[in-house]
Amino acid sequence: MLLRIILSPDDIRRIRVDSMPETVGDLLLILKTKLGLDGDIVVQFQDPDFDNELCNLSSISELPKDKATLKVNRKPFESYHGDVTLDTANLTSSSQGKSPNGSHTRQLPQPFVIPTFSSNVELKLKQGNEAYHRDETLLDISKDMKSDILDNLAEVIYMHNPYPTREEYERVAQSLIKKHPCLREPGSVNGWYGWKFSLKFKMSNFRQKLRVAGCPEVKVNSRKFGSTNLKKIKRAKKSEVHFLPDFPEGKSQSCLDEERSAMVNEMKKGKVDWKKVNEMMKNTFSLRRKEIVEDEPLVADFKERWPALFCERQIEEEFTRLTSVDLKRSLLDGLEQYLPRFLDLYRAKSGIMGLTRQIRLLDDNSSTEMKYTVLLMGLPHFLREDPSPFFKTVESAKPEEEIAKGMKIGIITVKDGADDLDSAIVLEEQIILHNIKDFPNATAMLMGLLFVLNIDYPKELHYTFEVIQKVLMNIGGGQCSSLVHGLRNKLFRKTM
Repeated sequence: MLLRIILSPDDIRRIRVDSMPETVGDLLLILKTKLGLDGDIVVQFQDPDFDNELCNLSSISELPKDKATLKVNRKPFESYHGDVTLDTANLTSSSQGKSPNGSHTRQLPQPFVIPTFSSNVELKLKQGNEAYHRDETLLDISKDMKSDILDNLAEVIYMHNPYPTREEYERVAQSLIKKHPCLREPGSVNGWYGWKFSLKFKMSNFRQKLRVAGCPEVKVNSRKFGSTNLKKIKRAKKSEVHFLPDFPEGKSQSCLDEERSAMVNEMKKGKVDWKKVNEMMKNTFSLRRKEIVEDEPLVADFKERWPALFCERQIEEEFTRLTSVDLKRSLLDGLEQYLPRFLDLYRAKSGIMGLTRQIRLLDDNSSTEMKYTVLLMGLPHFLREDPSPFFKTVESAKPEEEIAKGMKIGIITVKDGADDLDSAIVLEEQIILHNIKDFPNATAMLMGLLFVLNIDYPKELHYTFEVIQKVLMNIGGGQCSSLVHGLRNKLFRKTM
């Protein structure tokens, strides 16, 4: 069904819902997800029985069959977060899924802010909390009340992460019990264990509703009826914000593919109109993400279809579309911030051969670029990982096929005698990008390509890439492995 959505006089959008839900409540969830809205909303429709005047929507049956015009009214933001107290006032910005540097993330805020529920549920919770604080009486929760609580929590969780981790479910359940202790489970040691599993089931049902409605990010993981093959879950793993976006309104897949073909032809010209290419790349972003996530093409095949993507500027633009973060700036800022502390840590581990070799390259006259290179080249050694298959130095006389042979992912520094000529990126045994001016920029380009092409980090350098992403670039830093979390603590102890 085609819907014309009026958000404000200057913000009117078109969206398509593949299958209309059975209830208004489910429609509200779909609209909030597709339009990226927070908080409570009221939907009105143009009623043909009253000359298309607006009326509040109370039943899906009131809507026309094929297309309809809806007006979405958002309630004040405060009603979503409830009463702002000294404890919660400083959390409102983090609850919007933003990292300290202002970029969006794909992780639940810490601590998780419990939303305001419906008026009758809030009244019962207030009375229940008073009774609990008085004599530790637990609230008798009805099925409808529990469903209301879980529906609201699932909606807020989805806004941050459609596929939460076990730790995130636990964090939400703990926050719920902390704010409303009357909801503790009788006989439970921690009081929230059952809530955690109820949330997991509710999120599964919530995703299914969105899947039926045609939401791409969850629809990609649907299975055909009768299929016995369990598909690998395709989801944002590196805190991507726009992992699998909808096609632009009014644009079909065939329409976008025509624009892609026009862009390929433009790239074949002797003088490329980059302004035109930039606009076409922006317009076709959703089509690229669909191909990458759903089809998982080989890099060489994808490069033939999207040649414009494989240059430094377009990798940076695509990375920003995907993560809302500036690729090079985020890495260089992290290198600048943590450089002194990293070098101190490296010198303290002088017994590690590879690390010692890197530190010896520095002297009082070393450039900032050289120091950044030592930080990055020494990182795998510091983390006790072997970088030799991934970071190579070769002579320029060797042919490309020989240089890249056996190398799935990595950076090659090409040398001519004593002088560095070039850094190059290798993916799937092919040199993808040439003539990168230095190793820090090559690292940024490699990170950009791994994000843009949805390529997993190599297991042998998992911690190295995790530190680059979550510590240096500050993308998804709220969720770290124990090893990286310990390193962050050492760095913060000195830099904060």
